Amino acid sequence: MPPRSHLLLLALALASTLSAAAPRPPNILWLIGENLTPADLACYGGRHVHTPNLDALAAAGTRYTHVFATNPACAPSRSAFFTGLYQTTTDTQHMRSHRTDSFRLPAGVRPITHRLRDAGYFTANIKTIGSASVGTGKLDLNFVNEGPIYHENSSDWSALKSRQPFFAVVNSEESEYDIYDRQSAQKERVKWVGEDIHVRHAKPETVTPPPYYPDHPIVREEWARYLNSISGMDLRLGKVLAQLRDDGLEDDTIVIFFGDNGRLDPRGIHWCYDSGLRVPLIIRWAKNFPAPAQLKPGAVDDRLLSLLDVTATTLAAAGLPQPLMHGRVFLDADAAPPRQYAFAARDRIDETEQRIRSVHDRRYHYVRTFSSGPTFASLNRYKEKCFLILPLMRELHRAGKLTGAPLALMERRGPGEELYDLAADPHEVDNLIDSPLAEHRAATHRLRAALDTWMTETGDRGAIPEPREIVTPFTKEMHDWFGTPKNWP
Repeated sequence: MPPRSHLLLLALALASTLSAAAPRPPNILWLIGENLTPADLACYGGRHVHTPNLDALAAAGTRYTHVFATNPACAPSRSAFFTGLYQTTTDTQHMRSHRTDSFRLPAGVRPITHRLRDAGYFTANIKTIGSASVGTGKLDLNFVNEGPIYHENSSDWSALKSRQPFFAVVNSEESEYDIYDRQSAQKERVKWVGEDIHVRHAKPETVTPPPYYPDHPIVREEWARYLNSISGMDLRLGKVLAQLRDDGLEDDTIVIFFGDNGRLDPRGIHWCYDSGLRVPLIIRWAKNFPAPAQLKPGAVDDRLLSLLDVTATTLAAAGLPQPLMHGRVFLDADAAPPRQYAFAARDRIDETEQRIRSVHDRRYHYVRTFSSGPTFASLNRYKEKCFLILPLMRELHRAGKLTGAPLALMERRGPGEELYDLAADPHEVDNLIDSPLAEHRAATHRLRAALDTWMTETGDRGAIPEPREIVTPFTKEMHDWFGTPKNWP
């Protein structure tokens, strides 16, 4: 963490600049895309997707390429970026934890909305624009006893214009489709996406799924469906951006678009691979407020960032002094030393107990699994039910029909270590942990040491077992919801 004095000076400087430019600070709008990676947006080079609204946002703002969530699942990741501290420090690392107990956040740790509310911001979790649904209103935080997260009566867009400055959040659908009901999802896409996108949408026969999946019709259908869902998400967020403009709020509002965690596919969400952790980030500054020097229309920023940095930077944009948190302000590239590493952690998700830690630098990604037994092939009834690729791979594996990267993925077990060179192997299929090359050995030693240091310095609580009386009900709940998978031994 950079010296607090640097962060405080930056926040005070920003506050001074903002106060000189206008009688009040800017509005801030978070657009949160659920479960997607940068590679799946057209402005990041994604193919078979139609994202004109996000492309336009990137053209008018700055696009960031090396941003990583601290957890590959929604609730722990959101618990982190809503507080600016790692979920493994605040004991919010397990999926859907602390929903029914008396847990409180550690002393001095507060949701970002509470800090902004104290500074005079109206805080809103937008679900509707008039009769149109544009957001889910999702919270999904692993803390529930801190008081209301947003102001009351703040779910409709109409509340914003008369309540400035505002901090508003729009949460998109889960990559804009319902994984439980594909028929309903298709009707929803037809309703929102429109004929022009259907002409250009992804098709099973033209998409190229990642090489860690088998080349199979089901895989292609699911991959096309995922890409089409992103086109639907873009259209819905486009309605929000259009309303912002039509209401005359655009020039006073900083827009920050980012993903809460990686792809909604079996090896993305829940797993500490690049596809589960790397997220898009686009910032468009408010025209009526002086922009930091490096925020320029159409700019691309390759600095290594954590989603926690979005929290710290949002507070700085509002002109607030920096509280003690793990996030760093990145509006001024000279105010704090750049990150060398981005850290992430995965712990229990539903009934599936895994302890995995991860660290990225600009080129390499090191993953360490502490838990024993199967990793990707471990039982998670939610994923078995909702992701057709996983039971397919289980069936093909039992029949001896998997080879190469899909076979290695199904047979991977912990404990163990993995090292990937993202420049040469962006899909992370070639584990270099036993490579004899000096550069690979050096990367392993360096990242291994960085991870050990991070776990110690941040007080990683993942090594503390959850009591069985907490975990057992999740197993029963998942079984009651989804039963036993067809191909489970």
